[in-house]
Amino acid sequence: MTPAAAPLPRASELSARLIERLAPLELEVIDESAAHAGHAGAGEAGYGTHFRVRIACECFAGMGRLARHRLVYDALREFLDRGLHALAIETIDRHPDAAQASPSAAPDAPSNAS
Repeated sequence: MTPAAAPLPRASELSARLIERLAPLELEVIDESAAHAGHAGAGEAGYGTHFRVRIACECFAGMGRLARHRLVYDALREFLDRGLHALAIETIDRHPDAAQASPSAAPDAPSNAS
């Protein structure tokens, strides 16, 4: 007898976990699963497989993009194991010393300030 599969995650569960683990200053979790119907990993439920996370945390200060993404993935590992197939992450540095909070800026890029 095999155990019942865990239900697919919901945006509210991801939000709660990120709040618990990273204490974000800003957080938006969007379930984009319905837009991926018919794609690999989409599943038949229409939810719980493709998410977009936009997050700003004090702990991101001084970190490069890869390190920030690792924190988010680590916090959400359980949900990846439950069927979350794709996770788009936009991390934002809201640290007071940050010159600009741009997710597209290269991490650890040299400053042009003189």
